Amino acid sequence: MASDKSEDGNFTNIVVGSIAVTLVLLLILPMTFVVGKETYYSAYQTGGDNDNQRLAQVTDMRGSLEGDDYFIANTMSTPMLVNDWKDPHRTALLIIGPEKPIAETEAEAIYDFVTKKGGKVIVAADGTNANRLASKFGVTFFDAPLLDENQYWLEYDQGTGNPISGSWKNVWSLAAVSEDVNNMANAHLRQGCVDVDVREENREHCRLPVMFRSPTGMKFEPLASDNMPKTTASRDVNILATASPSAFIDIQGNQRADDPKNPAPGDLALIIRIDYPNITAYDQVTTGSGGIVGGNMKELPVTGSIVFVSDEEAFSNRNWNLASAENTGMSESCDQYTGHCWLDVTRETYWKGNQEYFSLLLDDIMEHDNKNLAKSVRDDNSNFQIVFDESRHVTGVISAPFIEAMGTVVLLTSNTFLKWLVVLNVGLLLLVAMMVVPEKENWRHVFDLTRFKERPNKLDSSTYRTRVQQALFTKVRVHYDLTRDQMAIKPPAEIQTMIGDPRLTELAYSQSRKYTPQELRQLMVAIRRWGRN
Repeated sequence: MASDKSEDGNFTNIVVGSIAVTLVLLLILPMTFVVGKETYYSAYQTGGDNDNQRLAQVTDMRGSLEGDDYFIANTMSTPMLVNDWKDPHRTALLIIGPEKPIAETEAEAIYDFVTKKGGKVIVAADGTNANRLASKFGVTFFDAPLLDENQYWLEYDQGTGNPISGSWKNVWSLAAVSEDVNNMANAHLRQGCVDVDVREENREHCRLPVMFRSPTGMKFEPLASDNMPKTTASRDVNILATASPSAFIDIQGNQRADDPKNPAPGDLALIIRIDYPNITAYDQVTTGSGGIVGGNMKELPVTGSIVFVSDEEAFSNRNWNLASAENTGMSESCDQYTGHCWLDVTRETYWKGNQEYFSLLLDDIMEHDNKNLAKSVRDDNSNFQIVFDESRHVTGVISAPFIEAMGTVVLLTSNTFLKWLVVLNVGLLLLVAMMVVPEKENWRHVFDLTRFKERPNKLDSSTYRTRVQQALFTKVRVHYDLTRDQMAIKPPAEIQTMIGDPRLTELAYSQSRKYTPQELRQLMVAIRRWGRN
């Protein structure tokens, strides 16, 4: 009996220990990945007293969008939830500066969000963390800085206003909102979006300056579907901003344009927009359109859009508005340094911060100009959601385990294959547990026979001796690791030798000996102690 108790205890300890180790790993391991790391390009991190960290967040962008009355939200666990959001065609997901790679399942969910639900997405990165998602659209991010000797901006001395330095990593570009700059007419290429154009949301046939700080480059390669005949489901791909033809990717880190290992294809993109028109969504339509539910609720065509930007710094507090930019040595003008100035291309188009361009771009990819959508809906920004993806950022040490756990739960419950795999594994685990747990022998429950006086009405007194006798045989069988069949074929003389104790031997085989309840209780104590030495 003592041996079986020990076995039960060991099994329990193993199970409890395994669970404890698993919990510790789930909680501790995520912490180890974030210790000593800071969060950047977050819409909710202020950066405290550290100016560099504060300038590397996107809180100013969030503040300006809130000022435009957009409904602002965030996702902390995973962007896989996008397809469960209300009104996806009126929702924009902003993935700015992903510090963790976008997983394949997440990329698939975002792809469906854009191409099937009409969702809007902006992805800004200067490395390859977004490539799983980008590749689904034919876009590739390089994993090294882009250098451009013809389109770089200067930093200025705040006291004198004179240019003090320049770096080929500080790249500017003139960006269109909806047109491919490679196909724009020359007159439109030289046309800046003046203040009246911006105020009236005139987005066509003009460009605005955008400042990048150490961006990478992007390449677009058509998908197989792009070569098929145009249909209502076809997509539109537009390169909104490019580097100059002399730009190159500094893979070797030597800043040499003549190094053949530093690719310089001549068509490096900085902003790429891809639209999927004629996606069906269900929403409030214009009055008199014949909605079938709720008066004016009806299916209508919407456009899914995704924009890739080769630099998260373009959205940062450092570059978002002119006031903050000027405090870091930037300027709205570049006319003091000829030969590398956007004003040589578009006259009188001063840079007012990247907010001007990206606010116009965001407004354009939303459904504000969808005439099928009810005017009361499209004219009110509060009907449109802006969701910041905070799940791609390094989180705090304390919150990291819980963020990772939420992401894991969503992953396991969102994917049909994984969901059934989990169910199958849980079932197998239960089956194994049932097979491993030691069988409870009858003698374990017989020990209550010592408490005859406390249970006078629960036991048949005529069976007391038989129960104690059975307890003895079971204890002997278990002690010698015998099966019931092996025990049954042993001769009485051998069993008597195995028992060894005369009193217990008499209990086992004497037919004439009578026992009082008190004697049986004493014998049960002897049975419990038997086999310990």
